[in-house]
Amino acid sequence: MDYFKAWPQYLLPGHLLSRLMYVLTRIRVSAFKNLFIDTFIRLYKVDMQEAMEQNPHAYEHFNAFFTRALRPEARPVAGEAEAVACPVDGSVSQTGAIVDGSIFQAKGHAYTTEELLGGSRERAAPFHNGAFATLYLAPSNYHRIHMPFSGRLTEMVHVPGRLFSVSPATARAIPRLFARNERVAALFETDIGPMAVVMVGAVFVASIETVWAGQVTPPAGRIIRQWNYPEDESPYFAKGEEIGRFNMGSTVIVLFGPDAVDWASEIGHDSGVCMGQLLGTQQ
Repeated sequence: MDYFKAWPQYLLPGHLLSRLMYVLTRIRVSAFKNLFIDTFIRLYKVDMQEAMEQNPHAYEHFNAFFTRALRPEARPVAGEAEAVACPVDGSVSQTGAIVDGSIFQAKGHAYTTEELLGGSRERAAPFHNGAFATLYLAPSNYHRIHMPFSGRLTEMVHVPGRLFSVSPATARAIPRLFARNERVAALFETDIGPMAVVMVGAVFVASIETVWAGQVTPPAGRIIRQWNYPEDESPYFAKGEEIGRFNMGSTVIVLFGPDAVDWASEIGHDSGVCMGQLLGTQQ
C-alpha cells in the first residue's frame, strides 16, 4: 500500500514545486498571507502562546510565521553535561547503531553513511559503527534546528538530489530515501568525538538555511558543494543553540561516532519529541 501511495512522486517535478512554494510563502500581500497563516493555524492547531511573536498577522509573510522563534522557556534544554539534546520538534523515525556503515531507514530499506554524507569515504569513516537518530518534522512542528551537543563546526556539505516526501509512508516505500533527497550536512567536533547534523530536504521544502552561511539551497545545482572551517575560523555552538532552519518541513539525522552515546530508553519509534529534551547520554 505504501508503494502505491509513493510511486507517483517519481513523476512529480519536485524542485519546480518547491520553487513555487518558495514564492508563495514569501508573498507579503496582507490579505493573502494572513489567510494562509490563519488557515494553517486552524488546520494544524498551532499554539501561538509558545511564540516570541504571538500575533500571527505581525509576520511579514508565511515563511516568517512558519520559521517563527519560540520563547526560551517553551523549550528547556537538557542541562546535564553528558546529555544529548533533541535538535528539533517532531517524531522519532528510527534510532540505533550504524552497523558496518549502514543506517536503517525502514523495514527492508537501509542506506550508507557514505551515501548520506555525499559519497566521501573519508567523511563517513569517523561514524563507522557509531549511532544515528532520524527525526521527522511534520508541517505543524517548530522548524528551527538546534545543537544536540556543544561543539565546533568543521565542515558543511550540500548534496543535490531528489525532493521526495519524507513522510513515514514514503520512508517505508522508497529505497535509500534520505541518501537520495537533497540535503545539507554539518559536521562538528565535540568532547565526545565527531557529530553530524544532516538536514534532509523534501518536496515543498523551498530552502534550507544555516546560521553561519545563510540560505544554502536553493540553488539546487548538480554538483556537491563543500566548505571547510579551519580551527581558527570555525564557529563554536553550545548545546541548544540554533544552527539552522527548514523553510517547510522535513527530516534531521544526527550521527555520532562509536562508543559516544546511548539513546534514551524512553525514545522509541514514533515517539513525539520536543527540541531540547533528553535524546541520549554520553557513554
